[in-house]
Amino acid sequence: MTRIKFIILILVSFLAACNRNDDPGPAQVQGRVIVLMYHRITEGKAGNLYERSAADFESDIQYLINNNINIIDFQDLMEIKNSEKMPDRHCAILTFDDGDFSWYETAMPILKEYRLKATFFLWTNMMEKDSFLKWSEVEYMSNIMYPGGTRPFRFGSHSFSHPFLKGSKLNYADPDEYESFLDYELGVSRDMIRAHVPVDIDILALPYGDGAGDPDIIAAAVRNGYTMIRTSIHGSITTSGFDPFQIPSLPMLDTTIPEEIGYYLFN
Repeated sequence: MTRIKFIILILVSFLAACNRNDDPGPAQVQGRVIVLMYHRITEGKAGNLYERSAADFESDIQYLINNNINIIDFQDLMEIKNSEKMPDRHCAILTFDDGDFSWYETAMPILKEYRLKATFFLWTNMMEKDSFLKWSEVEYMSNIMYPGGTRPFRFGSHSFSHPFLKGSKLNYADPDEYESFLDYELGVSRDMIRAHVPVDIDILALPYGDGAGDPDIIAAAVRNGYTMIRTSIHGSITTSGFDPFQIPSLPMLDTTIPEEIGYYLFN
């Protein structure tokens, strides 16, 4: 009887082991990447739709942390593309448009507190004017280093004069003149930023989101040394085969709730 029980125990253990080996386990989740687009960060309540309060900005960061969303930058994004493999975790890229002084005064201390990366797109014709950054502040931000030698704050171009890039085509009867206009807006802006930061400038954010996917604008970007264009098309990156000249984003407005980030990542 004891021997029979022993044999039964062996059989049960064997079957259990087989079941464990055959069980594929939970399916591997493929991560997505979302690019968040901010403008001015206010100390108090936001004054218009395109502003976001510091409290809401920090709530966004807490949402990313609490939902295990990794915060990366565009260099990491290109590594994803080159590897031809999406990350195992969802990721977010923090970006800021125009060049407001609030980046230096309000956003930067919060980013440094959480040891986060961010990319700032400059409207270069407005630098040193009104509430825009000074070049010395850009230089300071771009030279900050976290432990290990990481430069967390990078700068990109938001063009020279912030025009409608595609919409301006109607102003030029001659295609060569339009091409020269694009080269000026993209080239001069890039050169101005390069004179003040230690790393190359290879990312363009379209003013007003105008001209996403336009072949003339993409050609001008390539001619002027850009390898990526961030658009205002709502969405997330779901495959490593994404088009680097049509990177989607999510505008973070005064009315945006953090859960909208999850809509583009978890659905």
